[in-house]
Amino acid sequence: MRIGWAWPLALSAIAGTLLGYWAPTGLFEGVILLALWARRHLRALALLLVVAVTAGQVLLMQRAELPEGLSRQTLIVEGRLTEVRDQGALARLRLRVTACEPLEGLRLPCRHLRQLRLSHFDPPEMAAGESWRLAVRLRPPGGLANPSGFDYRAWLWREGIGGTGYVRAEPPAQRLEPAGFSLRRLALAHLDERELPDTARRWLAALTLGAGEALTRDDWERLNATGTTHLVVISGLHVGLVAGFTLLLGRGVARLVTPRAWRLSVWPWWLAALAASAYAVLAGLAPPALRALVMALMGLWVASGRHAPGPWQGWWLALAIVVLLDPPSLWRPGLWLSFLAVALLILVWQGRPRPRGLAGWLWALIRSQWLLAPWMAAAVLLAFARLATAAPLVNLLAVPLVSLVLVPLGLLGWLLAWVPPLSRLCWWLFAHLVSTFEALLEASLRWFPPWYPETWQLLPLALGLGLLALAWALPGMAIGWRALVTGWLLSLPLWLTPPSPASGEATLRVWDVGQGQLVEIATANHRLLYDAGPRYGSGYVPLAGLWPPGRRFDRVIISHDDLDHAGGVPALAEHEVGDWLAPRGEAVGVPFTPCHDGQAWRWDGVDFRLLWPPPGPQPGRSSNDRSCVLLVTAGDRQVLITGDVGREVERHFLLEVSAPLDVLVAGHHGSRGSSGPSFVARLRPRQVIHSAGRDNPFGHPSEEVVRRFARHGSCQWNTALDGALTLRLGAEVRITPRRRIPWAGVGGRCHGVESPPWIGLGR
Repeated sequence: MRIGWAWPLALSAIAGTLLGYWAPTGLFEGVILLALWARRHLRALALLLVVAVTAGQVLLMQRAELPEGLSRQTLIVEGRLTEVRDQGALARLRLRVTACEPLEGLRLPCRHLRQLRLSHFDPPEMAAGESWRLAVRLRPPGGLANPSGFDYRAWLWREGIGGTGYVRAEPPAQRLEPAGFSLRRLALAHLDERELPDTARRWLAALTLGAGEALTRDDWERLNATGTTHLVVISGLHVGLVAGFTLLLGRGVARLVTPRAWRLSVWPWWLAALAASAYAVLAGLAPPALRALVMALMGLWVASGRHAPGPWQGWWLALAIVVLLDPPSLWRPGLWLSFLAVALLILVWQGRPRPRGLAGWLWALIRSQWLLAPWMAAAVLLAFARLATAAPLVNLLAVPLVSLVLVPLGLLGWLLAWVPPLSRLCWWLFAHLVSTFEALLEASLRWFPPWYPETWQLLPLALGLGLLALAWALPGMAIGWRALVTGWLLSLPLWLTPPSPASGEATLRVWDVGQGQLVEIATANHRLLYDAGPRYGSGYVPLAGLWPPGRRFDRVIISHDDLDHAGGVPALAEHEVGDWLAPRGEAVGVPFTPCHDGQAWRWDGVDFRLLWPPPGPQPGRSSNDRSCVLLVTAGDRQVLITGDVGREVERHFLLEVSAPLDVLVAGHHGSRGSSGPSFVARLRPRQVIHSAGRDNPFGHPSEEVVRRFARHGSCQWNTALDGALTLRLGAEVRITPRRRIPWAGVGGRCHGVESPPWIGLGR
C-alpha cells in the first residue's frame, strides 16, 4: 500500500462510519453503483471497500439491539461474562451473548443480540470468563436526554451494548463453563495475594494492567477534576514505555553482538513491536489499549526511518486503522483527545532540532506541556463540559512521576516477580510514591478546584483555548502577533454575555429524569425549581449531574414527598437554595415553608401563584392530592404545573386559569387518575408535556388521557420520547426538544405519546 493513501483511507473510514450511523435510504445500492463506476480504478475501488466495511460494521451494531417488542419480556440467554463488578448485594455484569430465545413462544427473535449490561441482585459467586445461562428481563438501550449530564444512551451504543436489564431469580442462573485461561486474571489474582496497601494494589492494577475497575469512584473523581485521567487509562504512554524500553534493550544487545552493524539490525524493532502488542493484549485490548497499540506501532515505524512514512502520514494511517478496527471509536472522546494531542506535538516539534542535554529535555517537557494544556482543555471542554484548572500545573509533576517512575517501577515489579524480594522492593517504592501522587492530586484540588462553565460558554471558550494553543504552536508566527492573539483571547470572558430572558419573559425546562418530575423556571435574574426528580433503588439521582456545583436557586417547590418528586432533595445540598416550599405534613428532608393557595410573587415581570392546597391541615387527603399547584404567567402566556393531584382536586382551581391554557405539565405523569374530562374540556391546553420514563411499568401516560387531550387539539410531548423540553415564554411559546425518536411520532411535531399497552395498566 502506498503511504500517499493514508489520509484518503482515514477519511473513507470516517465517511463509512457516519453513513452506517445515519443509514440513508439506498446506501448499499449507491456504494455498489459507485464500485461499478470505479471498477477500473484500483484506488477508488479500495476506498469504496473501506466505506462499505465500516458502514456494514455500524449497521450490524444497530441491528444487534433488543427489539421494542421484547421489552420487559423474560428471555433465556447464554454467554460469557466479560466483566463482573461486585457492589455488595448487587453485581453489575457484562455478558457477551452466544444464544438467546424468549421464554414464551410466539415472540420476536432475539438471536441478533451480542452484548448485554445486567444487574444481578443477591448473585452467586461469578467471575469474568465464565459461561452462564441466565433468565433476564431487558429494555432496549436508553438513557436520559438532557442538554447537560452524562449521555448514557450514547455510551451504551459506543460500547456495543444491545440491551440493559436484570437477572431473574427464576429460572435460576446456571453456570455452563468455568473461566478459561487468562494471563490478565492470573496477574490480578497474584496482586490480590501480595501484602500490599489497598491503595498500591488499586493503582498497580490500573497503571500496569489497565484494570480501571480497580479504582474507586473517589479515585476517578480526583483524576477527572485534575485533568490527569489520561495517565491511568492504558494509552500511548504505557504501551510506548514498554516498546521504548524493549527497543533500547534490544539495540543494546545488538550493539554487543554486532558492534559494527548494530545500527542496521532490524530485529530490535520487531521485538519492541511484539512486546508492545503482548502488553496491550495483557491489558485487555480495550478500545484505549487498541488505539494506543496502533499509535505505538506507527510511532516505531516512523522512528525506524526505514522506508517509513512521515509523521503526518503516520498520524493519518493510525487514525484509519483505529476507525477500521473499531468504528464506534469515532464517537469516543478518548480517540480525539489522543489524536489531537499527538497532532499538536507533531506541529510543535516538526522541523525543530532535537533537545540536547538534561536541561534541553526538561525545557522541552515544560514547553510541550504548556502548549498541550490549552489544546487539551479545549477538547475536554467540548467532550465533558468541565475545565480542570489544576491540569497545567499538576501535569508538570504528575506526567514525569507517573511515566518515568511509577509505571516503570510497576512493570519492573512484574518482570521481577520470579525474584520475590526484588519485586517486593519495587512495589514497596511504588506504594510510597503513589501516596505522594494522591497527595499531589488532593492538594491541587484544594488550590485549583475544577470549573464547570455554563452550556452557552462551552463553544466560545473551547475555540478560544484552541486558537491560543495554535498561536504559540505554529512555527514562524511573530511574537507580536502571538501576544496580540493571547491578549484578545484572555479578554474573551469579559465580553461573553449570558443569554438570559428579557424582563417579562421566562424560560422553562422540563428535564428528562425518567419516571419522575423536575421543572426549572428562569427569569432575567431568578431561578426556581419545581420538584427535584426521583431517586432510584440503586441510589442514582438524575439531578446530581445536571448543573455544576454552586448553582443558586431562589426558591425550590417540592410538590409532595413521593420519591419520584422529592428523591433529588439531598443532591441539592451542593447548591444554594434561597427557600423551600412544600405541602404541610409532608417529609421532604429539609425545613420548609408550607405552600398554600393564594401565595404569589413577581420576579422580573413574571408572576407566580399557587392555586393549591388550601391553608391548614388536609386530613383524609392523600399525599398526591396535597401537591403544590403552580401557575406561571409571563405576559399573556400561562403555564400550569399540577404535581400529582387527582381529578377531584382539579375542579377546585379550574376557574382560576384562563382558557385556552398555553402549556400544561400533565398531572401525575399522564396517569388516568388526573387530567379529568371536565378539566381538559375547560382548559383546552395548546401544549401538554408528560414527564414520564421511557418504557415505565405504570403505562404513563395513559392511552385514555392522551386521546382525551388529542380530541381537544392539544399538541403533546413526552420526555421519554423527546428528552428535556425547553420552553420560551414571551410573545409566543416556543418549545425545543432535546431529541426526537423518529418512530415515536405521528402528525409532525404533535404526536401520540402513550406508553405501549403491554407496559402496564395505565393507572
